[in-house]
Amino acid sequence: MRLSDVDQLFVPDAVAVFGASDREGSVGAMVYRNVLAGGFKGPCYPINPKYETVDGQPCWKDLAALNKHVDLALIATPAEAVPGILDQCGEFGVRAAVVHSAGFSEQGDRGSALQERLVEAARRNRIRVLGPNCLGVMRPSHGLNATFGNELPRAGNVALVSQSGAVCAAMLDRSGPRRLGFSAVVSLG
Repeated sequence: MRLSDVDQLFVPDAVAVFGASDREGSVGAMVYRNVLAGGFKGPCYPINPKYETVDGQPCWKDLAALNKHVDLALIATPAEAVPGILDQCGEFGVRAAVVHSAGFSEQGDRGSALQERLVEAARRNRIRVLGPNCLGVMRPSHGLNATFGNELPRAGNVALVSQSGAVCAAMLDRSGPRRLGFSAVVSLG
């Protein structure tokens, strides 16, 4: 079934994590492990040219080497690599991406110029982008924890959308003991 561009962001069938690694504490390692631990039912492919395996699973150097369909790209690489990754995603039909990477407009003029390159790549390739510099997205009913933060909360009927990942994390920390659920948690970055 062909998903809409927005559906690919919120209910993907297959995910690729760019920057996935075995390095403890790295954003790429946390995002990859959270997708797997959240109960996501589709495949989650680690993408990193530095690794042959990540957490014992095969790791691909890029989407060409993977050669499989991907709906959602989760990007946790150095900021300079992001525009090129979006071009690669466009070439392989990926229409949604979460850019966890920092180093854009929050870093001044150089970062702002890099963010413009990110925006141009997203437009050129018709990719919906969440971020950059964001915590990510959670869809508890879909088992999707595409963040480097908290455990997946229980499913519910309220969506939490915030520019701030810290606000999302604080709300999630308080929701568990109160048995509150969410339909989605979205950090815009």
